[in-house]
Amino acid sequence: MDQTSTAFTTPHATTADSATTTAARAVETRGIEPVPAHERHGRVRELFPTWVAANISVLLLTMGAGLVVFNRLSLWQVLLVAGCAATVSFGMVGVLSVSGKWGGAPGAMLSRATFGVRGNYFPGAVLWVARFGWETINAVTGAYALLTILDLLFGVRQNNLLVVVTLVGFVATTFLVSGMGRAVLNVCNRWSTYVFGAFSVLVLGYLVVDTDWGSVFDRPTGSTAMVIAGIGTIAAGGISWVPTGPDFTRYLPHAASGRKIVGATVSGAALVFVPMVLMGAVMAVATPDLASAADPVSFLGDVLPTWLAVPYLITALVGMLLINSLSMYSAGFTAQTMGVKLPRALAVSVNAVISLVGGLLLMLVAKSFYGSFITFLTLLAVSFSAWIGVYAVDMFRRRALAVRYNARGLMDTGRSSRYWYVGGFCWQAMVAWGLALTAGLCFTKVDWFTGPLATSWIGRNGLGWAATILIAAVSFALLPRPREGAGAAPHGATGDGQKLNPVG
Repeated sequence: MDQTSTAFTTPHATTADSATTTAARAVETRGIEPVPAHERHGRVRELFPTWVAANISVLLLTMGAGLVVFNRLSLWQVLLVAGCAATVSFGMVGVLSVSGKWGGAPGAMLSRATFGVRGNYFPGAVLWVARFGWETINAVTGAYALLTILDLLFGVRQNNLLVVVTLVGFVATTFLVSGMGRAVLNVCNRWSTYVFGAFSVLVLGYLVVDTDWGSVFDRPTGSTAMVIAGIGTIAAGGISWVPTGPDFTRYLPHAASGRKIVGATVSGAALVFVPMVLMGAVMAVATPDLASAADPVSFLGDVLPTWLAVPYLITALVGMLLINSLSMYSAGFTAQTMGVKLPRALAVSVNAVISLVGGLLLMLVAKSFYGSFITFLTLLAVSFSAWIGVYAVDMFRRRALAVRYNARGLMDTGRSSRYWYVGGFCWQAMVAWGLALTAGLCFTKVDWFTGPLATSWIGRNGLGWAATILIAAVSFALLPRPREGAGAAPHGATGDGQKLNPVG
């Protein structure tokens, strides 16, 4: 057994426990080990600003512009795409987040119960690599925002040295914030929600007054195929958060409402998601080059007056920093489940270094940010979707049968683990995951790769991610149900002795 928290069998908090918990509210020290019931003081309403902050990104403006410029959609179609994408992607985030309150552990850790303590390394590695790419994209966007602010305020033009300095500063700040843990992130998320919301209203008001609405509403309607493809593209960003959803619900008590978890997640994301995509679409009508700009940020200096562009970029910069902090926070857990023998805060440093190197390549070497971004989103959605389908079936089976997540079994990576299955692998989950991932790639087309089924209806409409989820879920559901090992408590109890609410 690698490591086991003695708190798993402690029914009540002692005075020392209370002192530790209080200290943890400032700087979180808990790693991948499941959170015992007496430390679960979180509230569902904390999820709302978390998912607002997770979507404070000017990339949504660029993606909204892409729906107008490349997909040739009307404003009403863009509204439909944004609403559907937010509901579908963050609906999945919310539903699978419920498993976090059941098991009190990060998603990457609970995944051991699905794939086996050894089998989890394979999907975990794919998710970890994909997380590197997402953090790199966000770090680059943040650095471009800072460069644009310097240009607007002081006339400082971009050069290679300045690119390096701004990127290093952004990544370093992200690392420090994410290393502080959940409590600090919650405070930052709450205030960024207020500030960014206020400036977004100002930007929206400016657009209402300054925009030629005749040109906006006179745009012809695009094809249904482009609407479907747009939903897939925009939803990919939300899909990337699904495996990390449980990370932010593991401190919720068992009695927390699952419906409220889903509601807070979807509403928090949609509050920013939909208006940002719409604003990007409106901006693109007057500035068609927005979607194909050399970077995803500098266009704001052309679309908005300096007095509004600068404070808006500053708040967006903070938002992107928080997005990366949330991502790195979860990536630290993934690194630990992959065998990185470091505390969570230090495990985050691995992602920080990789995102720094990747960011430098993207800013100094890559020729097209938008092209690289869309390629990444396409591959990201497929890679995460295979995990989603298998994990979702396992989760709903546990709900139906009232089968708990066993805390000791999750932490034990040896033969005595409840999740050892066959040689440490749940072969049913591995087969379903591998089959779905392969099929998803076959439906995929990006700049440098075209799958053999990319010209099919599913491939042409950008639904490879949806097919991947369906194939993974159906395959796993049809295969014989895995049998967990003997190192288990009776059905109907969670790892700390609490009953698993089958309707929660």
